[in-house]
Amino acid sequence: MKLTSRSEYALLALVYLARQPKDEFISIDTIAKAQDIPPKFLEQLMLALKRAHFLRSTKGQKGGYTLAKAANQITLAEVIRLFDGALAPTESVSEYFYEPTPIEKEHTLIVVFRDIRDYISHKLETTTIADVAG
Repeated sequence: MKLTSRSEYALLALVYLARQPKDEFISIDTIAKAQDIPPKFLEQLMLALKRAHFLRSTKGQKGGYTLAKAANQITLAEVIRLFDGALAPTESVSEYFYEPTPIEKEHTLIVVFRDIRDYISHKLETTTIADVAG
């Protein structure tokens, strides 16, 4: 698994929003400046997060985004899967995005990569935005 900038920036935006007062709407420009994210890129990410029901938005002068669920109900795994797909190091050991790969010829390699997948998956599925927002 390798995080793309999409996942990294989405996580940064969610952590920033988790630190704001509940139900306060924050503008894309404010989030972008605070987390050093290109605003146009952030706009695309925020729409994807909204479609996935992680965020709510409102328009107007006091418009912006806020978390749609509590920060302790959003796992890192959910966000990463939204933007990057599988958490597994290879698709042949992925639980949700299985695809055959050449490595399947060696059972012992598959066992190692499943162990890696299980560790990564467990860590990301049990860590929430609230946990990292401190």
